[in-house]
Amino acid sequence: MRAIRTASAALLSAAALGLAAAPTALAEENEPNITSFGFSVTPATIAPGGTVTLTSDGCEVPSVTVTSGVFDTVTLSEGRSGTATIDFDAKAGARYDITFDCKGERGTASLTIAPHTGPDHDKGDVTGPDTSPGAHKGVKAGFGSEAGAADEGLGVTELVTGVVLIAGALGAAVVLTRRRGAGGSL
Repeated sequence: MRAIRTASAALLSAAALGLAAAPTALAEENEPNITSFGFSVTPATIAPGGTVTLTSDGCEVPSVTVTSGVFDTVTLSEGRSGTATIDFDAKAGARYDITFDCKGERGTASLTIAPHTGPDHDKGDVTGPDTSPGAHKGVKAGFGSEAGAADEGLGVTELVTGVVLIAGALGAAVVLTRRRGAGGSL
C-alpha cells in the first residue's frame, strides 16, 4: 500500500511539473519575433526551385545576411531586397527557418515548401494539388525521420494532452486505491 502511495505522489509531482512547463513552452512557440529592424520573405509558401524575395529595412549597418538550410546565403545591401532560389531537393511540406542577421541581432521568418505542381515549377507555382506521377498519399504516423525534418520534438498540444491523460489516470488510481483501502468493492 505504501508503494502505491509513493508511486502516486511521484507521478502527480511529475504531472504538476509538466503542467508548469506547458505555459513556458506555449510562450516560446508563440513568441513574437521582435527585432530593431524589419524583415520579410515573400511568398511564405513556395515550390522547390522557386524564387523568394527577401527584404530588410531599418538595419544600421550596410548589409544584412540571410541564411537558411533551403537556399544559399544572401547578403542584402542597405535595405534593398534580394532574391533566393529554393533548392530543388527541398522537402515538400517542410517548414524552414529563414534567419536575417543585422550586426549580430537575428530575426527569423518561416518558409513552407509546397509540392511541385506543373510546368511553372521553376517560378514557384504553388496552386492546386500535387498530381505528378508517383505522388504519395496516406497517413503520416509517429515522429519518424520524415515528420522529424519539419518538427523538432513534441509541441505544446502533445505535451498538454499527455499531462492531462497522466493526471486523469493518476486520479482514477487514487480513487480506486482509496475505495479498496476503505473496504469498498470495485
